[in-house]
Amino acid sequence: MKRAFKYRFYPTSEQATELARTFGCVRKVYNMALAARTQAWARQERVNYNATSAMLTAWKKTEELAYLNEVSSVPLQQALRHLQGAFTNFFAKRAKYPRFKSKRKSRASAEYTRSAFRWKDGRLTLAKMDGPLDIVWSRPLPEGAEPSTVTVSRDAAGRWFVSLLCDDPGVKPLPAADAAVGIDVGLDHLLTLSTGEKIADPRHERRDRARLAKAQRALAKKARGDGANRGKARRRVARIYARISDRRRDLLHKLSTRLVRDNQTLVIEDLTVRTMVKNRSLARAISDAAWSEFRGLLEYKAAWYGREVIAVDRFFPSSKLCSACGALQEQMPLNVRTWTCDCGATHDRDVNAARNLLAAGLAVSVCGAGVRPQRRPPGGQSATKQKALRREL
Repeated sequence: MKRAFKYRFYPTSEQATELARTFGCVRKVYNMALAARTQAWARQERVNYNATSAMLTAWKKTEELAYLNEVSSVPLQQALRHLQGAFTNFFAKRAKYPRFKSKRKSRASAEYTRSAFRWKDGRLTLAKMDGPLDIVWSRPLPEGAEPSTVTVSRDAAGRWFVSLLCDDPGVKPLPAADAAVGIDVGLDHLLTLSTGEKIADPRHERRDRARLAKAQRALAKKARGDGANRGKARRRVARIYARISDRRRDLLHKLSTRLVRDNQTLVIEDLTVRTMVKNRSLARAISDAAWSEFRGLLEYKAAWYGREVIAVDRFFPSSKLCSACGALQEQMPLNVRTWTCDCGATHDRDVNAARNLLAAGLAVSVCGAGVRPQRRPPGGQSATKQKALRREL
């Protein structure tokens, strides 16, 4: 299985200059090719990768764009392939129309295939460079693995990263487990499991909110443009954001790995996070919880290790059902966190929801049919979920 291993590295001044020039050329070629394809689309003409590759050859011969010859040609060709992939996803209705790359907002990166780098004795040397990159090997590559593709990037905080795509024979299905777990997400508790375990939401963004606000105020006072002081202030803000996202990603990786290793079946709720973040009073907290990222981690790790992730319909009334007798409560006020059913069972609201999700997911797994959506309540299930989350805040 192909797997990417990402490391941080520290380039020399010459390497940083060469990579920055490459990033600029990649962005230029991508934007020019996108403009050409957009204009052709307006004329009802189709332009594919081969046509844009021929355009690139012609651009290099012009005096105005002769500087494109100063960098490796492989990242430029890869940019055209990425653009072709973006259009393929657009025509298949999997993505929106491709957008132009911005110098400030877009990710600065360049991709090198095997012909554009040298890998020898664990040292990586890119095309147009004299020496290898100073990589911090935070973890070893698989034994005997050689990268087939190398992607170099620089984030908004000025940190440099290299991603090595290798064959990883270590990714194998785990031995089958007897356990299954239902997972209910929230804001007061990031995760509530059907086993009764609750994982608190560390609220990474809130911990650094004061520092972030101070750095953003300092940035707002700097004159707009490419001045050095504004650039320093911008990087200071980016470093705080990077610190927040790194802590969040580290926690989500640890949680998802533990859940996938310990359980054969994982049941979650199919929430429309994109719609929920439109609520201004909840958008910051929901974004900080990163439910979509957590689900993505669960799904790809489950695919790696032979586990199953089941998403239960968002309209399933998991909070109103009694997990003991199955009775559906007519009303469940949002301030009720613990309630007692007529059968005598006392429930914690979140734990009960997680148990109901687990039961519904196991029914899907056994019967092979989807969970029947319940009637949409006034305002929709998303609105009800948002009100409950607001109370948690």
